[in-house]
Amino acid sequence: MNYDPRTFRALTFHDAIPRFRDGADTPRAYLERCLETIAAREPVVKAFAARNDDAARVAADASSARWRAGRPLSAIDGMPVGIKDLLETRDMPTQMGCEAYRDNFPKRDNAAVWALRQAGAVIFAKTTTAELGGSHPPATTNPFDPSRTPGGSSSGSAAAVGARMLPSAIGTQVGGSIIRPAAYCANFALKPTQGGINRGERQSTSMSTHGPHAGSLQDMWQVAIEIATRAGGDRGAPGLFGPPTPPAPRAPERLFVLETQGWAELDDTSRSAFEGLLGQLARVGVTVQRRDDHPLIEALERAVADARELAGAITGWENRWWQRNLVDQYPDGVSARAKAGLAKAEAMTPDDYRAALVRRQLAQVAHAAVGPLADAAIMLSCPGPATPWSGDVPGQPLAPRPTGDYVFNAPSSLLFAPAVTMPLMAVGGLPVGVQIMGQQHEDARCTAIARWMMGAVAPVSG
Repeated sequence: MNYDPRTFRALTFHDAIPRFRDGADTPRAYLERCLETIAAREPVVKAFAARNDDAARVAADASSARWRAGRPLSAIDGMPVGIKDLLETRDMPTQMGCEAYRDNFPKRDNAAVWALRQAGAVIFAKTTTAELGGSHPPATTNPFDPSRTPGGSSSGSAAAVGARMLPSAIGTQVGGSIIRPAAYCANFALKPTQGGINRGERQSTSMSTHGPHAGSLQDMWQVAIEIATRAGGDRGAPGLFGPPTPPAPRAPERLFVLETQGWAELDDTSRSAFEGLLGQLARVGVTVQRRDDHPLIEALERAVADARELAGAITGWENRWWQRNLVDQYPDGVSARAKAGLAKAEAMTPDDYRAALVRRQLAQVAHAAVGPLADAAIMLSCPGPATPWSGDVPGQPLAPRPTGDYVFNAPSSLLFAPAVTMPLMAVGGLPVGVQIMGQQHEDARCTAIARWMMGAVAPVSG
């Protein structure tokens, strides 16, 4: 399927609400259309780890009755939503893409899942994840080219939205697991400010976040704010700030480009397409600054110059304790790739971790310093189109990044910053995302700028 951002139409939910109100459509009929698309596309895309069609139909019928009575629970009442299979659900197993967790069924809801149910969303399915939220890929394929990865670790969430099987799905990110797969699969997605959405039981790492993938910015924001309104943020965090409905489009006066360490690794076609997008912004009156334009921008570039490695080290150290227990208990239930990551983390010392935390803090200081210079940063969401993936070759070293490179995503994770990705580019007939990254707690501002950009600049194909 050749992707063209000018003509592709994702599945959306917000625009169905007027028909729910006047009775021309119902959430149950909407769900059935999703199921028809799933029947056609899932055999190749393989986005789902578990489904509960019967319960989804019951929930959709209840939502239809509420809309008929004029008493919907929220603006996402009746929306079918997929849940990444790292998050617990009371009515479906949580197997985390890992053989050691086969048939794991805690029969309780993650905080975000609970909040979605309270808002009337139809919790339809568990979407696939790379093993344990790491880099060992599931069987999921890219909805625009099955020979390529959908990205990770939120593989199924991104692919389900990209394949128009669902209007929204929940992903998680520690390094790049929301923004990168969304960019590869032509999704909109929000990686919130750290702690913005309550992670429930998923609190073991200091950079993990929950965030929505969606076919529109309106649905993306509505899902996020409905969760945050009910479940709040992580313990010790104030939670997601913003209006109860999607922020209005807002034109930025100034943006700065954050190249990151990925710039040197970027292919010429993707770079040229991104430069074309920046040129459009300049022509409509946005001042675009680069690292050579201000020493504080250069200081931030230097502070995140090895963000990929730094994010990996912090997360590896924080995961090592429970992963060591898992491997000891189920030595044949964890992949060689995950074991290799564990061995790398176990080679670290407490001083290594302390030094990494200091470097992360210094990067956050550098990011705060550029706040007065611009409304937000603009950057690529991925290093070009999704990479081909056909599996590891027996007898050969394991591929280092089978779900793609998170080099353009690690900065927002390290900085605890919100990021919104948009499907504004295509390279070689495949999606490539562009993201807006703001200061901490500027999630609504990033969303407003993204909404403006979707109307003010034309998508670019390379």
